[in-house]
Amino acid sequence: MISTSRRTLCKALALPALWAAGLASAAGDKNLRVAILFSGYETIYAAPVESLISGLRELGYVEGRNLTVDRRYTRFGPDQMPPTARELVSLRPDIIITACAGSTRAAMQATQNIPIVMVNVADPVGQGFVRTLAQPGTNVTGRSSQSRELMPKMLELLHAAVPNATRLAVFINTTNTAHEALWSDVEAAALPLRITPVRADVRGPADLNAALDRLKKTGADGLIVLPDDPMTFNLRQRIIDSVNQLRMPTLYGPREFVVDGGFMSYGESFPDSYRRVGTYVDKLARGAKAAELPIEQPTRFQLVINLKTASVLGITPPRTLLLRADETIR
Repeated sequence: MISTSRRTLCKALALPALWAAGLASAAGDKNLRVAILFSGYETIYAAPVESLISGLRELGYVEGRNLTVDRRYTRFGPDQMPPTARELVSLRPDIIITACAGSTRAAMQATQNIPIVMVNVADPVGQGFVRTLAQPGTNVTGRSSQSRELMPKMLELLHAAVPNATRLAVFINTTNTAHEALWSDVEAAALPLRITPVRADVRGPADLNAALDRLKKTGADGLIVLPDDPMTFNLRQRIIDSVNQLRMPTLYGPREFVVDGGFMSYGESFPDSYRRVGTYVDKLARGAKAAELPIEQPTRFQLVINLKTASVLGITPPRTLLLRADETIR
C-alpha cells in the first residue's frame, strides 16, 4: 500500500509532465508558421525575440518541432520594408508579428487575410491599424504601447530628477508617424510644470550624427528621447554616448537604454511584452479571428535609474525619486 504522503509526492511529480503534455496536445501536431518583420538589426532584437520564442515554447510551440519562424530585419535599408513584407507573405505564414508602426503598416499593405500581431505599437487606432482597441475590426491585433498616456509622467519624472530645468529638448524622429502626436502630448504636459520643450528633430538614421550635433545648440537642461521608435532603440549606444558627453540628463522609454549607460528610463518591459504576444499567436492558431481579439495595453511600467551615470552627469537624484524606482543600476 502506498502511504498518503508518498501518493501526494507522486502526484506532485507527475503534474509538470502532465502540464507539458497538455500544452503539446493543445498546440497540436500541425506545424505553425510564424513570420517576424522588424526594422533594424538582428543583434538588437535578439533578446526580445528570445522572449517571444520562450513564450511560445511555454504554450507548447517549439521551434524545429511544431513551429517554424521566418525572421526578417530590414536594417533601416531605404524602402526595404514593403518588399520584405511581401516576401514574407509569399511564404504563406499563419501569422505575422510586427514590432513598430512601419512594419505593421507594410504587413497590412501586403495582406488583408493573414493575421498580424503587433508588439509595442503606439496609438494603433489613431494610426489606422484598428478601428477600436476592444474590436480591432481588421487583420491586426496584439499589444499597443501606452506612450501617449505616459508623456506627462515621463516629463514629471525628469523634472523631479532635474528640478531646476526650465528648458527640455525632445528627440523626435520625423520619419516616425507616431512622434508628432507624442510631441503634442509633451507640449501639453509641459505647461503646468512651467517647462519650455524644444524640438530636437532627427530625419532618420542618416541624420542621427548631425541631429546629435544640433542638440548642443538647443541650450536644453535635459532631454527626453521619445519612445516607440526602432531607430533610437537600435542606435541607442550612439545616442547615450553623445548625450552623456554633453552632460545632459536624459530620460528614455525602454530599460535597455539605462542598462547600456543612459540616465533614466520609464516604460513597459520589452521582454514581458514579447513573451505575452505568444498568447495571441496561440489564440489565432486555435481559430480566433484577429478582428475580434481586443488589443492589450501594458499596465505595469518600470522606473530605472543608473546611479553611475548620474554621478558622471553630476546629478544626485532626490531620495523621493529613488524610492519610486523599480530598479537602480550601480
